[in-house]
Amino acid sequence: MAEILGIGCPHGPHMRFTDETMANCYFRINLRNAKTPAALRDPKNWPAKMRAEWGKDEGVSAARRHREEVISGFRAARQALDQFNPDFVLMFGDDQYENFKEDILPPFCVYAFDEFEIGGGKGGRRYEIGPNGILNTGVSNLGIPMERPPQQSRIEGSKKIGTVLAGELVNKGFDISWSSQFHHSTGLGHAFTFTLDYLDWDRKGFPYPLIPFQVNCYGEDMRMPSLGANEWIGRLPERSEVDKSLAEGGVLPPQAPPVWRCYDLGKAVAEIIAASPYRACIIGSSSWSHASLTNMHGFLWGDVDSDRDYYEQLKAGRYDQWRNLDPDKLRASGQHEMRNWVCLAGAMEGRKAQILAYAETYIFNSCKCVALFPPEMT
Repeated sequence: MAEILGIGCPHGPHMRFTDETMANCYFRINLRNAKTPAALRDPKNWPAKMRAEWGKDEGVSAARRHREEVISGFRAARQALDQFNPDFVLMFGDDQYENFKEDILPPFCVYAFDEFEIGGGKGGRRYEIGPNGILNTGVSNLGIPMERPPQQSRIEGSKKIGTVLAGELVNKGFDISWSSQFHHSTGLGHAFTFTLDYLDWDRKGFPYPLIPFQVNCYGEDMRMPSLGANEWIGRLPERSEVDKSLAEGGVLPPQAPPVWRCYDLGKAVAEIIAASPYRACIIGSSSWSHASLTNMHGFLWGDVDSDRDYYEQLKAGRYDQWRNLDPDKLRASGQHEMRNWVCLAGAMEGRKAQILAYAETYIFNSCKCVALFPPEMT
């Protein structure tokens, strides 16, 4: 009989950086930027927890704790995934000008491939943020840092399952795009690649067929060079914010899909899988509020208070309320990518979440949650 396991997790790049460089990802950029209001650059005006996190070592010890907390959650999630041993993994993730660009930008797209290349290029977008690249992690018995082994270069998919899923969603009234080849990128985008990296942190390999499910989380805030936004190619952006020139007479991309539609879509996906013979894991991958998208704090820290509210709702099993989240509030709080979790919430409706990790942060761009929804026999 069909069974479904659920996992919610982040895919931000911070865990891939060294302790010394983790804060380079946005925070130091905007802390040193003259465009950031002087009052916000003064630690005296920061929340007390933020000052403590920055500390006397500029976040180095906090970076270690942040990574350890998040990766501990991913390790627990991977253990549950291996015990469940699914026939396939469906992952909701966003595309940030990677495979989809000006010629087509679908609200949703099911990738139906029999095999994917991992990390095969960002299609003109950044692949790593920060001047010092991917971290060395893992420590020898002598305490000497060691290079992490690379991810596997390819991962199995299922053109059959992806195609059937897309067709069933159309039958349910969802106008879903379907793709069996990449459009601009040569491999999976960062939302999927980084999630796989963290789920395979210890490099056991990832043997489960993947069905990536793209969600256009950014909508009108998608950075597109043809509309005046910076294209990040091998360099740090001048400022990590949605390019304001887009609003000065330019034509913005269409809005992201309604939040309620994401919830209903996830619910429909679970119904389709429940009626199938498959055991499946459904993953919603994203951090919540992004400092780099939160204007209210000068792009230095995110809407931590709002994230904390979502965390409490998740613990209490009240995440069905996410169907009615205000899209304007999500946008103001830099929670664009929350739609990936909302899709998961729809699929997991009525279940109790187990919180595996919650790493609250002010200086590492986004609070990061890892949660597990144990399977229920259908």
